[in-house]
Amino acid sequence: MKIAVDAMGGDHAPKEIVLGAVEAVQSISDLEVTLIGNKDKINPFLSDSPRINIIHTTEVISSEDEPVRAVRRKKNASLVLMANEVKENRADACISAGNTGALMSAGLFIVGRIKGIDRPALSPTLPTKDGKGFLLLDVGANVDAKAQHLLQYAIMGNVYSQKVRGISSPRVGLLNVGTEEGKGNDLTKKAYQLLKEGPIQFVGNVEARDLLDGAADVVVTDGFSGNIALKTIEGTALHLFSMIKGTLMSSFKTKLAAGLIKSDLKGLKNQLDYSEYGGAGLFGLAAPVIKAHGSSNSRAIYNAIKQACHMVEYNVTGTIQETVDQMDLAQEEE
Repeated sequence: MKIAVDAMGGDHAPKEIVLGAVEAVQSISDLEVTLIGNKDKINPFLSDSPRINIIHTTEVISSEDEPVRAVRRKKNASLVLMANEVKENRADACISAGNTGALMSAGLFIVGRIKGIDRPALSPTLPTKDGKGFLLLDVGANVDAKAQHLLQYAIMGNVYSQKVRGISSPRVGLLNVGTEEGKGNDLTKKAYQLLKEGPIQFVGNVEARDLLDGAADVVVTDGFSGNIALKTIEGTALHLFSMIKGTLMSSFKTKLAAGLIKSDLKGLKNQLDYSEYGGAGLFGLAAPVIKAHGSSNSRAIYNAIKQACHMVEYNVTGTIQETVDQMDLAQEEE
């Protein structure tokens, strides 16, 4: 199994990217990783491993670059060369913690879409209080969507949850302003009817306040609402931990209390840690493409590589294609 990794993408590149790749090849026996980036910056962090290769380039797409223009003009950028490895079948999947828009553009223009999927969806796995997590899609690949797109998101999320997350019959919910049927705007009302008839276990509307309670295993929405939900969850978690830390450090008495519950707090933080869930899959493309968090550490990169390996091993892309083909055939017969 061969995974291409953008070694220069992310806040802590290339060090954390390289260390994550080293951990991955040490843990996964049949894995080969190709790191794309400046070899002079990569080598100091690279242990002697015959299963890690480097494609040297000094060109990088930064967070300030306009995504589409950068992908078209910077032909030798690490992110673009990474996507080309997949296009040319020299890699089975690719991962970057760099510019999200550029990765989505490279995914569309270079890797290409699955036949029958209108739009890809950016799909992270978020924590729930029972520790199982849930898949949210879309969180920003497309700010506008049609009801048919939400049905496709549900199908892709359903396949991923079955194949990679090991959920035999994932519960699929529709993010909405109320749980009752008939709630919401024109998009959610139309999507509700399509989801009811789709090849999934649809559990109805889900409100944002119930997401972390594990109301569904897969939650679908348009990219505008999904991105707001994602950023609200991330911001609330960071703010909450900051408030708790401030309170516990405010006096000698609270510092003593903090010492007593330190391990419990660490366990809670780990439960909410994005790095344990890998990255956000860009579902709907012709091969697995993973967007790792911009602030990814080595552990997050390791889990993103493991996530990509699982998607390849369990043929997530092929299963999505088969499911869409079967739906199209059923519609033609009707």
